[in-house]
Amino acid sequence: MIRLNKVMAAVVCGAALVGYAHADDTVKIGVAGPLTGGLAQQGKDVENGARLAVEQINAAGIKIKGAPLHLEIISEDDRADPKTAVTVAQKLVDDGVVGVIGHLTSGTSLPASKVYSNAGIPEISPSATNPMLTRQGFQTAFRVIGDDAYVGRVVAQYMVKTAGYKNVAVIDDRSAYGQGLADIVVEELKKNGATVVDREFVTPNTLDFRGVLTSAKGKNPQAIFYGGTDSQSGPLRKQMTGLGMHIPLVSSAMATENFIQLAGAAAAEGSVSAESGAPLESMPGGKKFVEQFKKYGPVVLYSPYAYDAVWALAHAMEKANSADPKVFLPAMKKIDFEGVTGQIAFDDKGDLRKTAVTLYQVKGGHFQPMQTVR
Repeated sequence: MIRLNKVMAAVVCGAALVGYAHADDTVKIGVAGPLTGGLAQQGKDVENGARLAVEQINAAGIKIKGAPLHLEIISEDDRADPKTAVTVAQKLVDDGVVGVIGHLTSGTSLPASKVYSNAGIPEISPSATNPMLTRQGFQTAFRVIGDDAYVGRVVAQYMVKTAGYKNVAVIDDRSAYGQGLADIVVEELKKNGATVVDREFVTPNTLDFRGVLTSAKGKNPQAIFYGGTDSQSGPLRKQMTGLGMHIPLVSSAMATENFIQLAGAAAAEGSVSAESGAPLESMPGGKKFVEQFKKYGPVVLYSPYAYDAVWALAHAMEKANSADPKVFLPAMKKIDFEGVTGQIAFDDKGDLRKTAVTLYQVKGGHFQPMQTVR
């Protein structure tokens, strides 16, 4: 039997893994995220990252106990809606998946995590950063990306110590992700000596921000921090410019071309986004991944993390010599390998043992990495 730890570096170039023990069995892996709506681009990016991993695994013909492994993706659209996510999670469980890559947002990952916990099925999010996901005591909750506690600290330190902002307005979308991150940023801003001059709230569906922006403008902030996604931060940035608010916008999860298109290149210029992980080009397997992923189009944001999440499941299966989640779940916290995004090894909570945060800024119409904090 070929050991995964010895072939992982080659896998990025097309090698694969050991798997299920019966030739006629298909090992089903669920992918859950928004495939429609404002976050569909990111949801599809996650799905395609998982598909690339599965395709490479299936093409290699590696066997365990004489039987070939065959993985199959079952993808479900949770529409970035918490209630739909619970329904989707139960459907995936009923369909017999042995693990789930997802969900995309914290607002969907948190309620769905209870379903997976009850079923004893590992859920590995490539993108959900609310700290509570891995702090509920569930042995089934994992993520291959850093959490907002670290992102929030890095954002606040950048805004105060690097950029020199003393007066900041904070707006969030009241989602588990947006509000959770904004709360951390507010706390960290205050710790670093800044004043939060205004705190405003919208909803995940808000597209007209002129009311909250007018209120914030009256408080004379030097910058605005927004807790939400690129589908809203883009219109927010555009409307800031329309109101004559020529101050920086700082956020997270907005280092995408979608943000620049929605904001407009001129308005987007100078905007800063903090993202968990290293820049794609400096990831251990980043350049090779980009080449392999070309058939799906350009990398949006989270596909490399979804790719590594599939491999995390695979390593646990190999270590336990089983594709039965009851058998391989305990092995999830024993795996340790270098993926595309970096070292994949989980602590007792299900978080990565090592994480990084990168600050990006729009320059010349594109997000460019400024600094990576490890």
